[in-house]
Amino acid sequence: MKNLQKLQLMYILPNLFTAASAFMGIISVIAAINGQYFKAILYIFLSLILDGLDGRVARLTKTTSKFGVEFDSLADLVAFGVAPAILFYLTIGAQFGKLGALMSAMFVVFGAIRLARFNITTGTYEPNVFIGLPIPTAAVVSVVWVGFYLDYEFLRGYEWLFLILQAILAILMVSNIRYPSFKTINLKQAHVLRILVILIIAFSMIYLYPIESATLVMSAYVIYGLARAFIMFKFSKKEES
Repeated sequence: MKNLQKLQLMYILPNLFTAASAFMGIISVIAAINGQYFKAILYIFLSLILDGLDGRVARLTKTTSKFGVEFDSLADLVAFGVAPAILFYLTIGAQFGKLGALMSAMFVVFGAIRLARFNITTGTYEPNVFIGLPIPTAAVVSVVWVGFYLDYEFLRGYEWLFLILQAILAILMVSNIRYPSFKTINLKQAHVLRILVILIIAFSMIYLYPIESATLVMSAYVIYGLARAFIMFKFSKKEES
């Protein structure tokens, strides 16, 4: 009986992290509505951490389930679809009227498509890549760009550029462009000391320049996928000729 109860608690644990991730997404929306934009960004980052923990906890405790997968997708749509879309609309999109509303809605809809496609194609392609930009990554990129816009006065007047970037993020989610996944990194085989040094430097930069560092790193990740796709396309064209 005790073993059964323990097993039931183990199944609940990863879903608690998922629920907490969705909760942070809703709190982010409320913060954005109240004009607390940087708090809204922080809550989305907290949601990202919780989202990363739920899957790892499920794998460690061997409590992965179909319910957990579906629940995770619904939570992701709230935290990484709705929350960043609302933040974008309130800070930048509202200035463009219906077009701004359309871009915000497109981000959510394409994010939902991305999640649905991920659920039905998991295991059908190599585990070290994502097909299309993952919705948590798209959400983080979107909110750090918003934070960068809010932090720097000289960007006023360039709202149209951020509108285009938001549309690009939405399209990248449903594209076939491959992005590297870090889920398969084996720390036992990797150079742990080197990774530790890199992480210390990265966290130091984030501590000193949080928005700037996050914007640089996340933008580089997005550009990497586009650059890789372009190079592969050119290479395949050369082979055909």
